Amino acid sequence: MLIVMDHFASPEQVEAVCQRIRELGLTPQPIPGGERVAIGVLGNQGYVDEAPFRDLEGIREFIHVTKPYKLVSRDFHPEDTVVRVGPVEIGWSRDPVVIAGPCAVESAEQVRAAARAVKAAGAHLMRGGAFKPRTGPHSFQGLGYEGLDLLAEAAREAGLPVVTEVMRIDQLEKVAEVADCVQIGARNMQNFDLLKEAGRAGKPVLLKRGMSATLDEFLAAAEYILLEGNEQVILCERGIRTFERALRNTLDLAVVPYLRAATHLPVIVDPSHALGRRSLVPPIAKAAFLVGAAGIMVEVHPDPCRALCDGPQSLDFPSFTRLMAELDRVGRLREGG
Repeated sequence: MLIVMDHFASPEQVEAVCQRIRELGLTPQPIPGGERVAIGVLGNQGYVDEAPFRDLEGIREFIHVTKPYKLVSRDFHPEDTVVRVGPVEIGWSRDPVVIAGPCAVESAEQVRAAARAVKAAGAHLMRGGAFKPRTGPHSFQGLGYEGLDLLAEAAREAGLPVVTEVMRIDQLEKVAEVADCVQIGARNMQNFDLLKEAGRAGKPVLLKRGMSATLDEFLAAAEYILLEGNEQVILCERGIRTFERALRNTLDLAVVPYLRAATHLPVIVDPSHALGRRSLVPPIAKAAFLVGAAGIMVEVHPDPCRALCDGPQSLDFPSFTRLMAELDRVGRLREGG
């Protein structure tokens, strides 16, 4: 339930409502806003009765929220959240950002070349995997902590904030030391213990949608992070697994405007993992911009044919540079210019 206070409710009246919520064994979540002050009621397993609050002053209305996620919902948080990754701001109300880099860190030379190229083309953040969850155990699994150090050094030299994936709780502390944003991959979207620890790590979190997750499940996973006090969460749509086999995954760009109405958290799109084919990445990246995504994540490699991970979906440097020029034109269209 959401308890909306009168615009001129006093701090004492707000605290009285919070105290009544605690007396009921529940948790109050004050939500200050420009137009209203509201108090979320958390911890209930079902319907919350309004009767215990009716004798309290300063209450304007009660809103019953039946969604399995509350802090993520616009019902609890109507204003857009702006996520800050280093100097870069990501949000519905901001210009769309581009996150780019190799799927996996393979060598110092490879990741340095990628960092220089994506920076020169205009990317805002650097991505790269040090720990790689692969379907088969014989595939390249990443360079681990060595790759993490190489990524951090290359991105620092290029002047780009770092986004990289963490797979286990025991990796989180080290990753958080060097990364500006911690990524939770699709396979770990419902690793709830990892989500909780990521929420406590003190860094922005990029959460990817699971391969078979509904949007309600996706938002409920984000709720685990916010419940730990971290609202700096970016949602990433990367397609889901369906009966269709023509493409790697099924990407429905309608989820972008849907989620914009449902949540205050920014949503980006990963066309590389969604499609699995580099020729399809540019048109879908541009389409993601046009439907209002807060950004895109694109895989870029010096020599995709020799990539140790996801080469068929990676752009080479000239292709990425062309895409960035096209995205600049699309951005002007999006702004109505």
